[in-house]
Amino acid sequence: MNRHCALILHAHVPWVRHPETPRCLEEDWLFEAICETYLPLLEVLHRLRDEGVPWRLTLNLSPTLLGMLQDPMMQERASRYLDRTIRLAAAETHRSDDAGVRRLAHWYQERLERLQHLFENAWQRNLVPAFRSLSDSGHLEITACGATHGLLPLLIKVPEAVHGQIQMGISAFRDAFGKEPAGFWLPECAYAPAIAPMLHDASIRWTLLEEHGLTGSNQATESSPFHPARASSGLAIFGRDPESSRQVWSAESGYPGDPRYREFFRDLGLEAPAEALVDYLEGSGIRRFTGLKFHRITGPTDHKLLYDPSLAARAISEHAVHFVESRAAQLAALEAAGIDQPIVVSAFDAELFGHWWFEGPQFLEEVLRLGAGRDDFAFTTPSRYLDDTGGSTLEDVEPISSSWGEGGYFETWLSEENAWIYPHLHRRAEKLIRTIAVFRELLPDLPPELAEHRRRTLAQMTRELLLAQSSDWAFLMRNGAARPYATKRTEEPLEAFDDLWAVFGSTPEAAGARLTEIEARNPILPHLPWDLYTEAPPAAPLPAAAQSQAPDFPDDPDSSHGA
Repeated sequence: MNRHCALILHAHVPWVRHPETPRCLEEDWLFEAICETYLPLLEVLHRLRDEGVPWRLTLNLSPTLLGMLQDPMMQERASRYLDRTIRLAAAETHRSDDAGVRRLAHWYQERLERLQHLFENAWQRNLVPAFRSLSDSGHLEITACGATHGLLPLLIKVPEAVHGQIQMGISAFRDAFGKEPAGFWLPECAYAPAIAPMLHDASIRWTLLEEHGLTGSNQATESSPFHPARASSGLAIFGRDPESSRQVWSAESGYPGDPRYREFFRDLGLEAPAEALVDYLEGSGIRRFTGLKFHRITGPTDHKLLYDPSLAARAISEHAVHFVESRAAQLAALEAAGIDQPIVVSAFDAELFGHWWFEGPQFLEEVLRLGAGRDDFAFTTPSRYLDDTGGSTLEDVEPISSSWGEGGYFETWLSEENAWIYPHLHRRAEKLIRTIAVFRELLPDLPPELAEHRRRTLAQMTRELLLAQSSDWAFLMRNGAARPYATKRTEEPLEAFDDLWAVFGSTPEAAGARLTEIEARNPILPHLPWDLYTEAPPAAPLPAAAQSQAPDFPDDPDSSHGA
């Protein structure tokens, strides 16, 4: 097969685990993703495999998501989330005066009960083995990702920070899937040239950038981005195709905006009488999305018609055919233009499928069915493409700094709302490096108990710093939707880091309980080494694209933030 298309999904939820409260609004971000995206995707992909349909897909599961999917507390809370949503749907089959709404409520109830059976019985509340099974059978290529989704180009001032994100991301992958990853999803598709050798040195074979990361290079060819680049380090770098991606994700010009599809913003949790939501909200007066949505997009009007699953199914079939035939035509045109063995890479946030675009998993199923057995192009994965072509299409192109954020570079994470973060991160990373170096020299002379106490403390300091580096919080500070929460989720681990500095200087008898308490709050990356921040390659400068857009960071971090 000389023509190829790779579909890549990025599944990520930031670390939103809150053991200190029985129910947290932000934890619903995970439970919504489980209920609306991951369970429907798994249902679709396992059905295709069980029916013998040949398919290939690439999926990234971020380490924070993997950690929460495998956490017993979060599994129990996800189970309760499913249960109360089913009860709410069942109640709506009797409460509503509209017969059409009652039918839809019953349809939702049956659908959710089917997904609940998969979650509770087929996969025993742990979805990671369900994904691993698809990887082991060769259908799904799963990639590694940064440990806590840190934006690597903005951490490169302290190379150990980037090294730590990469190494612990790979470690989390290894723990979950029992093998080494070939691919690495760069958080926010954010790239700088100094990152390529770090990935290559970690035995990563390929990564993915936005199209302009390749086409903007002065070494770009007419084949960019339809042939992967080979950076000077040897890393293979694929480019995301904007045309095919836009067809799927754009609500304005893409498939999800079709009037037959379900309307996202009309939710029972926002519209039902307060008394109908008492049990679902469990005493909270804060309305929230429930996932029970009874209207279709209809058109640019406030009046929305009731959702019709059969009508949506016809739209899915039409759009799946259009997508597959569009890729066939696109690839044929590329080959006619002299590009041998072209590849079109379509990459998306996984939550587009099911959460934002309710019909997305069914669309994906239809696309994979239609692509099976075609003789003009094949759905593949980046690793399979490199194997099939023997690397013959790799081009010596040095990609430029880029991201898939607004503007194509790093300004989303370097705004007046969030630029205060980086001096805090850099200063603590440098402090951690110095402390580890001194501790290593003193270690042979320390009593075993004290040495172990300090190793645990250093590991937890590293863990808290990794959590503070998450790009999600800077993004949310920028868009304002959850700015107070995002600020809190950045400040808290930095404050814990500082608390641990005092713990480090104390003894197990005096501070052991405090260390245990902090460790219990964030049980992520359990195999994190205490000396992670000592193995980075030589320091590299901040990429020019980032320097040109970065504000002048103050020497002393802004004291208005309590970090």
